[in-house]
Amino acid sequence: MRLLMVEDEQRLAQMVAAGLTAEGYAVDLAHDGRTGLSMARTGGYDAIILDIMLPGMNGYQVCATLREEGIASPILMLTAKDGEYDEAEGLDTGADDFLTKPFSFVVLQARLRAMMRRGGSAAPTVWRFGDLTVDPATRSCRRAGAPVDLTSKEFSVLEYLASRAGEVVSKTEILHHVWDFAYDGDVNIVEVYISNLRRKIDSPYGKTSIATVRGAGYRLAANGG
Repeated sequence: MRLLMVEDEQRLAQMVAAGLTAEGYAVDLAHDGRTGLSMARTGGYDAIILDIMLPGMNGYQVCATLREEGIASPILMLTAKDGEYDEAEGLDTGADDFLTKPFSFVVLQARLRAMMRRGGSAAPTVWRFGDLTVDPATRSCRRAGAPVDLTSKEFSVLEYLASRAGEVVSKTEILHHVWDFAYDGDVNIVEVYISNLRRKIDSPYGKTSIATVRGAGYRLAANGG
């Protein structure tokens, strides 16, 4: 999942981003409201973590502007304030959930998962492709009933392919969705992760669920291959 965190406390933002990255998310950071608004408009984020007290443009204004422009990414608002009126204002501007600082990282993760499930009503709780299952909530994968041990990044690549099953997905699309905005390495890193996935979810089972479409990208077979 690709996340945007708009938070002016840079140390807090970096700590949260590091934790979420370790869990397999791709996280972009902005430290003021106007930059956050600009990034949210163009990034195609699965969720946005948005502080209320921001320089330049506060979180209420950013949230309201995004909703007015039809950007529906789920928004989790963060604030150091603790009052029902602050929460009510955040929800009234279009936020999906509200979390008061200081907060537990475990609770933040749980809120994000729940918020994205609610915000993605068209997405199933568990994707099933023949005997292959991909569970975004538990970040787990099974083939023929047996668990498949994947790294966080491997699962993130598989999850994105699963969300687009049957479609051709380019290397660039995978890179932009699974790696963060600041990544400037070799696009061919995607090939490494595709190879790892094939070795784990296809080869031991005599399957070819991930196909290469020459010159275009990859496709996860909707029937599991």
